[in-house]
Amino acid sequence: MKSDEKAVASPSKLEDKTSDALSPKRIDAIIAKHLGKPGQLLGLLENLQSANKYKYLPKETLEYVSKKTKVPLSRLFSIVTFYAFFNLKPQGKHTIVVCRGTACHTKNSRKLLDAAMTILELVPEPDAEKIFLTTLDKEFTLKTVACFGQCALAPVVEVDGSVHSNMNQEKLRRVIGDIRAGGTAK
Repeated sequence: MKSDEKAVASPSKLEDKTSDALSPKRIDAIIAKHLGKPGQLLGLLENLQSANKYKYLPKETLEYVSKKTKVPLSRLFSIVTFYAFFNLKPQGKHTIVVCRGTACHTKNSRKLLDAAMTILELVPEPDAEKIFLTTLDKEFTLKTVACFGQCALAPVVEVDGSVHSNMNQEKLRRVIGDIRAGGTAK
């Protein structure tokens, strides 16, 4: 990619290019592991998402689960759209989530979000309230969340499941650089 080009990753384009639903045999094994256990649906959906290469729940997977478990598809969609943990779109190998709650906003989380977009060469859709962008190489997904509930630590950014408090642009640049260099989010 030329240095003056920006990667615009459209979720719909990513979905068209990825055929990554789990095999029925694999889904059946995960269903069997959770049947009859407390919280079986949440555990089942979490395992299915984790087993997916792009860490999301394709529509085909949810339709299959609905058929096999006799849980209405509408109920499965209610669950995966209620909990922010679940994804209905493909994720990059690394996920960066910027909190946009009031405390984080007042501590300049918008500047962190803009910095992350610049570093990752992502361009948001115009007037997007929520951000969900994946780099074309599928290495990073950048998204926003309304609140992590870590207001005393604002601004907060989660990188690959690790919460980073009192984040600033330089720390964010360093974390992304470390990941690109083959390290982990410290």
